[in-house]
Amino acid sequence: MTLREDTLKSAPLEAKKQYAAKDFQSDQDVRWCPGCGDYSILAQTQRIFPDLGVPREKTVFISGIGCSSRFPYYMQTYGFHGIHGRAPAIASGLKCARPDLSVWVATGDGDGLSIGGNHLIHILRRNIDVKILLFNNQIYGLTKGQYSPTSEFGKVTKSSPYGSIDYPFHPVMVAIGASATFVARSMDRDPKHLQQMIKRAHDHRGSAFIEIYQNCNVFNDGAFFRFTEKETRDENVVYLQHGKPLVFGKERAIHLDGLKPQVISLNDGHHSINDALVYDEKDVPLAFIVASMVDHPELPRPMGVFIDIDRPIYEEEMTKQIAMAKNTRGEGDLKKLLNSGDTWVI
Repeated sequence: MTLREDTLKSAPLEAKKQYAAKDFQSDQDVRWCPGCGDYSILAQTQRIFPDLGVPREKTVFISGIGCSSRFPYYMQTYGFHGIHGRAPAIASGLKCARPDLSVWVATGDGDGLSIGGNHLIHILRRNIDVKILLFNNQIYGLTKGQYSPTSEFGKVTKSSPYGSIDYPFHPVMVAIGASATFVARSMDRDPKHLQQMIKRAHDHRGSAFIEIYQNCNVFNDGAFFRFTEKETRDENVVYLQHGKPLVFGKERAIHLDGLKPQVISLNDGHHSINDALVYDEKDVPLAFIVASMVDHPELPRPMGVFIDIDRPIYEEEMTKQIAMAKNTRGEGDLKKLLNSGDTWVI
């Protein structure tokens, strides 16, 4: 499948078609390692897409290089398998040229935060209406187990036999720092929550970024089991809900002591639900404070929408600017432009 404009225009319109999950399943054999968390992410995407109301011929998945980057092959939509780290750049160009399309990026912690880190932060700060799914397994899986930009300090791998001395990126904090207007986190082993986050990202106008904890059962098995497994999830995960207190586990909650989040007990006789931090996904400084909980193992891991705010969309502003320029200066003449101003004969 290609992204040629004439092909898209000639495709049969399916706007009124009622889709099922199978309609978004391509005829390609899914080739990930048995037990890989990517299967769940793919399944939840295919299950929620019929509810989005977007025709398949108006949907595009773009990827770079990595295990996650096989995603476009498995979605029965248009797709583009790009080069390492460049998916956000390709997506930016496509969305600006064809703002009518629903454009998605599937990337990984290596593809998106190492060679592609620069492209990622700029698509987010520009607020281009592209949805980004970043699969984070804290390892390079496709190239067989080297440490990645999100691997924990001291991680022993083939490329760091004495332990990594790099301090890791935290994707959510990177996205917030890049001024993204929608930032969320979910996980492969919480299907309903992941579907909700994908739906929220789709509904957001502007750049949307979801970090997804994804288990690599071959090279980094169990990296997130503390948060993903039913036996330990309740005591180690706090779900962010706009306008609601941050409570989790057995009568525990997050309290903000100045700018420092801490765990309090709601039945110790000293605290009540009124002491719990009430989350506000419109409050960017608060989002950064809560996102920083990832650095404190004694605190639960936040899941959900960190921020969802409004800001002008890049491609709309670009279109307005082009229209204004044409209105004031005319359609323009490329030959005249190239021969205007200072010229030299060499």
